[in-house]
Amino acid sequence: MLKKLLIATAAFGMAAMPAFAHITLERGETPVGSSYKAVFRVGHGCAGKATVKVRVQIPDGVIAVKPQPKPGWTLAKVKGEYGKSYDYYGTPTSEGVKELSWSGNLPDDEYDEFVARVYLTGDLKPGTMLYFPVVQECTDGAAERWIEIPEAGKNADDYETPAPGVKLLPKQ
Repeated sequence: MLKKLLIATAAFGMAAMPAFAHITLERGETPVGSSYKAVFRVGHGCAGKATVKVRVQIPDGVIAVKPQPKPGWTLAKVKGEYGKSYDYYGTPTSEGVKELSWSGNLPDDEYDEFVARVYLTGDLKPGTMLYFPVVQECTDGAAERWIEIPEAGKNADDYETPAPGVKLLPKQ
């Protein structure tokens, strides 16, 4: 009986593991039309290899991106035109950061967070999920691509490599 209980417990633990393996956002919901501190949590490398770069794609409707530098890491910003002009506290804004990357070294057995402050425009739809595709590059050219965006009605846990997401709430 004890053996069956141990096997069942181990199976349950293994079934739950993929959810912990994803890159996730610290705060799972936030209102549109406001600033949001996006904290990307990286809990492992790629099949035992160290993470050497974390690249985050900025979705449409997210502007005024300001990444937090990390000691020992090199920060890069790719800028470009937005699909439209947005009102950012009375200032028309039509271009800005479209992708962020941090390059450094995070051993597989360590955990870290990568942070950016962003503004979620009022054009974003409350009640939906907003996803930030992330590519995690590791030594020897290995990579984890956390880029799957769940279809409507599906949960990120239904995917092997889901993009981290935040549920959008009505403007406060």
